[in-house]
Amino acid sequence: MTTVRNIAQGVRSFTSNAFLVDGDRTVLVDAGNDFDAVDRIESAETGLDALVLTHTHPDHVGNVASVVDAFDVEVWGFDSDHELVDHAIVDGETVAIGDGDYRALHTPGHKNDHLCFYSADDGLLFAGDLVFANGGFGRTDLPEGDRPTLVESIDYLLESVDDALSAMYVGHGPAVETNPTHHIELAGQTARMGQ
Repeated sequence: MTTVRNIAQGVRSFTSNAFLVDGDRTVLVDAGNDFDAVDRIESAETGLDALVLTHTHPDHVGNVASVVDAFDVEVWGFDSDHELVDHAIVDGETVAIGDGDYRALHTPGHKNDHLCFYSADDGLLFAGDLVFANGGFGRTDLPEGDRPTLVESIDYLLESVDDALSAMYVGHGPAVETNPTHHIELAGQTARMGQ
């Protein structure tokens, strides 16, 4: 069974969640910011094989350099032109995370390089800052933010997940482990209201 740990749990600073996923390919999904991510990974005693980014806002990538230095891992994200990203992930590509194969979904609207990662086999979704618990969604008032594009991305996410979805890990706030599809639907409804 795949183990997902939020190594940013309890941190009181400007950070995103950062998920350490154990397995054949132990991956950190987002690095967070302004806390000792290296110490928290070392405490988990899992090692690290790769760092995968949902997007490159500062609160998600602030710890990238220290994690790369400590574990000598490469960074995967949508935009390989970004200084922190070693390898590009394109829409629809399969990415190994933990013991599962995850489909990358390009979901702009919060930021142009935003990706979600979904595994039907594991029933897990890493949603980044596209959607949150209880119908929340990523802000669109920052550079590259666009509400109509965000709504399209939420619709794309809804089309891409299926009944296998049992848990959603989000960039901020609590994970959703009960009926996550409903929370995505609520986010789409709420985002449409502000258009």
